[in-house]
Amino acid sequence: MTPVTERNSNKQTLADFKVGVDNAIFSIDTQQNRLLILLVMRHEEPYLGYWCLPGTLVRNGETLEIAADRILAEKIKVDNLYLEQLYTFGGPGRDPREAADRYDVRYLSVSYFALVRYEAAELIATGVGGIAWYPIDKLPDLAFDHRQIIEYGHQRLRNKLEYSPIAFDVLPELFTLSDIYQLYTTVLGENFSDYSNFRNRLIKLKFLEDTGIKSSRGSGRPASLYRFDPVAFAPLKDKPLLFV
Repeated sequence: MTPVTERNSNKQTLADFKVGVDNAIFSIDTQQNRLLILLVMRHEEPYLGYWCLPGTLVRNGETLEIAADRILAEKIKVDNLYLEQLYTFGGPGRDPREAADRYDVRYLSVSYFALVRYEAAELIATGVGGIAWYPIDKLPDLAFDHRQIIEYGHQRLRNKLEYSPIAFDVLPELFTLSDIYQLYTTVLGENFSDYSNFRNRLIKLKFLEDTGIKSSRGSGRPASLYRFDPVAFAPLKDKPLLFV
């Protein structure tokens, strides 16, 4: 029989954790065809002066969702902001404060994800050294493992375009087929589909309502304006959209 003291000595020490939330908020600047991520500048150590995702530690009695909503309310004003849990990042060493000569506590981050309308978002620099939209292909040096979180969020965004109407959440109520194509190419890249196939497939799916109104933008032939029909889209929910 193994002595109790020997059995206990073989057990690994349980880690103490602090839990935070980090929000990957994406937007699309359709005027310049850029996919953007919202970043804030840290005003304290660690990583003083570095850019990072908007985040916070969870307070006593606070749910993860409330913590995520709280920090965003201090950073951005936008209608109908929907946050979706993205992933949990908790690898050892992801935060300098975990060192034994610091707090000797593990820092776990539950990340959230959202896509918002660029034109409708008002930024607020409360409690940070700065706040800005950055193109995801031109990111500065980031604090912690936030580049990894952004990459994971970008992949989630790409995947959601295949089966959800998330793209229509950031378009105006009335839009052209070219507007939709531009949004998809901004997120997925220029080679995901040619415009003709994209247009034909989108029309065949029958969840866009032709309003009969023509757009007078630009110098070319006026384009038809469409409206997204959520009722018509319902049967397609969670099914891949084959033009992607």
